[in-house]
Amino acid sequence: MTRPATTPTALFTIGYEQTTPFAFQDALTGAGVDLVVDVRAVAASRRPGFSKTALAAGIAEHGIAYVHLKALGTPKDGRLAARSGDHDALMRIYDAHLATAPAQAALEELADLARGRRLCLLCYERHVEGCHRLRLAQWLCERLDLPARHLVAAPF
Repeated sequence: MTRPATTPTALFTIGYEQTTPFAFQDALTGAGVDLVVDVRAVAASRRPGFSKTALAAGIAEHGIAYVHLKALGTPKDGRLAARSGDHDALMRIYDAHLATAPAQAALEELADLARGRRLCLLCYERHVEGCHRLRLAQWLCERLDLPARHLVAAPF
């Protein structure tokens, strides 16, 4: 029996810290991801292959679509808290950010994008436990009643 197009099929998350574009793309294709949703506030990277344009082009070669939802990124003060290792502050700041109108609109867009897709949330941190994408995955899991799988690409 096939699922209707409005039913999400899978939710994944991934970070690109300590990996290469090749290993990153391999993890996505191995999981059958068909849409990457970039949830970085700033979709730029000093790491070759992970800035918005290069990333979108690289995964497109594997049949994977790309969307950047800037409004779901962590505000600057949250990124500073994360860099200093203050996870509790990061989550407090991020939860307050999610209550804003732009973030609420982006959450609705994210839920719409997830329907019928094998969607993967993308951010920098290798492990989801230290990243705001965990909060987004939890929200989507509750909203759409599906489990999340946290991908970890092979390290360099």
